[in-house]
Amino acid sequence: MTRERDPRLARAGVSGFNKPKRTPSHPKKSHIVVAKEGDKVKTIRFGQQGVKTNQTVGQRKAFKSRHAKNISKGKMSAAYWADKTKWSPSKTKSPSTKWKKGS
Repeated sequence: MTRERDPRLARAGVSGFNKPKRTPSHPKKSHIVVAKEGDKVKTIRFGQQGVKTNQTVGQRKAFKSRHAKNISKGKMSAAYWADKTKWSPSKTKSPSTKWKKGS
């Protein structure tokens, strides 16, 4: 029995379910993911295009605090994917907790 590839994956241009991809040509959103949880499948666009994120530990902490309720909703929310993709600790540039304008 062969399994057909879901057309939503091809339309979004991603390699599989729950695999986010950058969308540099999209006018507003910076990433796309086809999220799957159980039998539910949903295409989610997230992240503001052209914005620097995760500059300091303080910014990361503030984002998590602000969006904690939506992040906890799991894979079917944009906040979960933004937290995982754009605000992961491995991308933190500076150990400083204070955000400085223009940095």
